[in-house]
Amino acid sequence: MTAELVLTNARIVLEDSVIHGSVQIRDGKLADISEGLTRTGEDFEGDYLIPGLVELHTDHLEQHYSPRPGVRWNTIAAIQAHDAQVATSGITTVFDCLRMGADEDGGFVRGEMREMADAIHAASQEGRLRSEHLIHLRCEVSADNVLEHFVDFEDDPYVRLVSLMDHAPGQRQFQTMDQYVFYYKKKRGLTDEAFAKFIAKRQEESARNSTPHRLAISKVCAERGITVASHDDATLAHVGEAIENGVRLAEFPTSFDAAKASHEAGMSVLMGAPNIVRGKSHSGNIAARDLAERGVLDVLSSDYVPLSLLHAPFVLADEVESISLPKALAMVTATPARTVGLDDRGRIETGLRADLVRVHHEQGVPVVRAVWREGKRVA
Repeated sequence: MTAELVLTNARIVLEDSVIHGSVQIRDGKLADISEGLTRTGEDFEGDYLIPGLVELHTDHLEQHYSPRPGVRWNTIAAIQAHDAQVATSGITTVFDCLRMGADEDGGFVRGEMREMADAIHAASQEGRLRSEHLIHLRCEVSADNVLEHFVDFEDDPYVRLVSLMDHAPGQRQFQTMDQYVFYYKKKRGLTDEAFAKFIAKRQEESARNSTPHRLAISKVCAERGITVASHDDATLAHVGEAIENGVRLAEFPTSFDAAKASHEAGMSVLMGAPNIVRGKSHSGNIAARDLAERGVLDVLSSDYVPLSLLHAPFVLADEVESISLPKALAMVTATPARTVGLDDRGRIETGLRADLVRVHHEQGVPVVRAVWREGKRVA
């Protein structure tokens, strides 16, 4: 039996325009898109119809799995809580970040992330999840044990994105010591002597491990067709290294020069949606809005606040003259989907998956009124 659904009286956000019309969904795919209203179907009352959001980088699952220092929650319960918040924020495809390599920042022991991945698979197969969950491995290349953690995922088909990151002092995100002191010394309550030893250890590990680990992980990803991301690039040398490693996604570049060079090299430049909403970086680095205004921002990520992925494009469209709503929403739909090779979603186009979101927005924070994944109402 053919399953059909009609949505009408909607402001439909296409990749390059907005039309007032209707869509027809058949067997989970977009069968027809037309201007004008239909006599039957769900009346949107002029609300927006947008593609389901595609989230490439979120640490939000960790907050549910480890809600307090030293506390570990039931994995299935953590995933369901995370999924519920993600789906009701309009995110229909989410890449859950799992940490590879203990980096002295509350890193997980070997096996924990594998257990989490197995729980994600089980929850998906048991029909517990509203959104589609894929895996993004965040590889701390300076860590001695990153390859040991990484090998636990060598046969996992859910792994579609791997990021290469180095959080050692003097590197990338922490080029200056101000933020590093806040993140590690003050938050961990280290004495001056203990902090000095901590810095020396991290810098030594980075010098010894970063390059060989980047090369080893990039080689595996190339063989398996996994998209590679570079994290917190700050210099042109970093961008050059990323090009050599086959990187397609530049996550959170910390300088305009690095962002511009990455964009011009054909990488998708990703910044945090919270950065757009707040108007600044929580780490004190370059503001995402500056990159957007200068034409070198391609993808947004909710990072640590799921609803920001929907909120930020409307902020850009309302406040940046050169960015239309379709262009802003492409940063959270079409472009991230294309970057990781998911060509079946991210746009309202006939033949693609009917991953759709009904959004009410007049001013301020947009409201999600309904979410469909492959034509099925999930929120």
